[in-house]
Amino acid sequence: MLDVDAYEGDDVNGVPLSVLDLAVVAPGETVRTALDGCVALAQRAEELGYHRIWYAEHHNMASIASSATSVLIAHVAARTQRIRLGAGGVMLPNHAPLVIAEQFGTLATLHPGRIDLGLGRAPGTDQQTLRALRRSPDAAEHFPQDVLELQGYLTDRTTVPGVNATPGRGANVPLYILGSSLFGAQLAAHLGLPFGFASHFAPQYLQHAVGIYRDQFRPSAQLDQPYVVAGVTVIAADAQDVADAEFQAVRRMRAANFLGRGRGPLTEADIDALVASPQMASIDEMLAYSAVGTPDVVRDYLERFTAHADADELMVVHQASSVAARLRSLDALAEAMALAPAA
Repeated sequence: MLDVDAYEGDDVNGVPLSVLDLAVVAPGETVRTALDGCVALAQRAEELGYHRIWYAEHHNMASIASSATSVLIAHVAARTQRIRLGAGGVMLPNHAPLVIAEQFGTLATLHPGRIDLGLGRAPGTDQQTLRALRRSPDAAEHFPQDVLELQGYLTDRTTVPGVNATPGRGANVPLYILGSSLFGAQLAAHLGLPFGFASHFAPQYLQHAVGIYRDQFRPSAQLDQPYVVAGVTVIAADAQDVADAEFQAVRRMRAANFLGRGRGPLTEADIDALVASPQMASIDEMLAYSAVGTPDVVRDYLERFTAHADADELMVVHQASSVAARLRSLDALAEAMALAPAA
């Protein structure tokens, strides 16, 4: 976990606070419970004054229910009023750019001014599932060209003569480049697009990537100056021991999902062994940027993390073990940051 005392930072007030909802299917819960929880979380986030909510595309993961990302966005958008919603992100190598333009053009037409489109280069899954998606392993090599093609469909400047997205043409859905490496930072800078760094699970290159992005940024029609969105895990609770217990539950879920994948049903003893194994170090590294504790503790952490990440916006992941605990974390963070809903 990041040593917050190692950083001096400005107050986080004024930095938009958003939510990445992983649509977690917790042990003992159903997929329907997780999707209903997405609606409850979005409605509560809107009421509290959070800026936006994003959903991430993952495949063949029993613990994450956001695989059909655009469908989930549509479902939540129809049940909320104002809050921005989007993909954080769509894994573009899995799709034809025209199809994504049509999907998000439809969303933007139905919910004008509320839809974002974050784009990632990774497949969001394993190699076997990649084959099941009918995508080539080298599809990621075409990511920059695919982004430009998609951008053309969503503006009025298609790069494919005679081919337009309907809906989509002229929708101007804001694009974000997402990444966990230096490649995404360089591409976002070159295209003049906002950059979202996945520091909530890949913290190693955060500061280096943000530095490259800001140094190399070129203004574009969408954006005239750099804009960084940084991910961070948050577990806020009324008492420190409650938050700590939730964090340990998250560690165990991560161990089961990542280290125990392919082993069949795991007993609690199996998970204990995974948590005690040397491989657990990789899970703890993923959780390095985690604000865990009471509202005051979480606020202090996020103030320092904002400065550390040089972030213009925080994308928080409320990784508690149940929908009820995530809602409480959402409430506690809003209270700590004195959020206020837009009029």
